[in-house]
Amino acid sequence: MSNKAEERREQILRAAFQAVSDKGYHSVTLQDIADYADVSKGVTSYYFQNKEDVFGHLLEWVTEKIYRNENEAIRKKHTAIEKLQAYVNAAFSNPNDNRKFYRVYLEFLAQANHNKQFRLTNNQFYENCWSIGREIIKQGQKEGTFALVDIDQASYAIRALIDGSLIQWLMRNDDQLHAFYRDNCFKTIYSYLTNKND
Repeated sequence: MSNKAEERREQILRAAFQAVSDKGYHSVTLQDIADYADVSKGVTSYYFQNKEDVFGHLLEWVTEKIYRNENEAIRKKHTAIEKLQAYVNAAFSNPNDNRKFYRVYLEFLAQANHNKQFRLTNNQFYENCWSIGREIIKQGQKEGTFALVDIDQASYAIRALIDGSLIQWLMRNDDQLHAFYRDNCFKTIYSYLTNKND
């Protein structure tokens, strides 16, 4: 695919993301997506078969983007604790981005029982997230910083704490609590991995 075609597809996916964030999964039409992208409906149909095809690619695109950002954040750090802090900070990027992502993501999760592609994409997203957790935990155990917890169980717990904290923050609808939830999330994970309560 040419660079121009890739750019146009991304333009449409960004528009679909904004449309779902604003209107909700069921309310968005192919025409809405075209309008948000400032293209004709025909252009949207040229790059995607239908609305479901747009949504399938949207979930892949947005979850891959989240994973890449989080993975890049830990690559810039050296110790396991620095990487853990970077991972949590990347997940809690900023109130506006977090609100948009989780609004859209929760809309997709609500459809996952009836959509195999969404389930597969979500499973891949979590595998990617767990791989970050495993890497951090293994390094922390080698450094003697983290307790000898089960690595797989701990990686699942880390992501559950991140997503649970962000969803709870979202439901409270108060941007000023964003830093509190981020810091509390890090402290809880740190205590769990080190068996310390300070």
